[in-house]
Amino acid sequence: MDMAIASDETTRICDHCDRAIPSSNIDLHYAHCSRNLEKCKVCGDMVPKKHAEEHFLNTHAPVTCSLCSETMEREILATHKGEICPQRIVTCQFCEFPLPAIDLAEHQEVCGNRTELCHLCNRYIRLRERYNHERRCNGVPEDTVGSSRDVRPAEREQGAQRRQPPEYSRRRLLFTIAVAGVAVLLGSLFFQKTMETGPVI
Repeated sequence: MDMAIASDETTRICDHCDRAIPSSNIDLHYAHCSRNLEKCKVCGDMVPKKHAEEHFLNTHAPVTCSLCSETMEREILATHKGEICPQRIVTCQFCEFPLPAIDLAEHQEVCGNRTELCHLCNRYIRLRERYNHERRCNGVPEDTVGSSRDVRPAEREQGAQRRQPPEYSRRRLLFTIAVAGVAVLLGSLFFQKTMETGPVI
């Protein structure tokens, strides 16, 4: 019987917090509510007056992104850093090198044009075209005449080996670089010595 009476009790809206309060308690509620609580001007939440400034600073005050120094509302900072910030670190789809998002397009334009040898057909394929090439590559070089049955795996392997630069060429290149380096070093030392002692007459 008491429960029914309680549930049928009329309510009134508090002028301070806009909540429905039982009519019998409205005066007591309003006195406490207006003295201790205030409505946040940004989100409308009722917060204790003594914590109002702390609430604003922790919830609504503008913050600066530590990556790009852009100022924004605190609640969007995480989304900004993860999805929007031009300085967030992303990975190149071709070489998996980490770099700022603002540099990704230019990097991938160059990186995607690099080539790698397809060991099935012995052709050099751009990295940006590698996925589609691998799906349709039948292992036959484009300049090979005849069906794929005529090309044995051993022959393809020999073709790949022929494309490899001979070992002696690498050694010759390294030797040439070393000699050039020594010559530059000696020339630099000679020039420095000449400058210290003065021109030879």
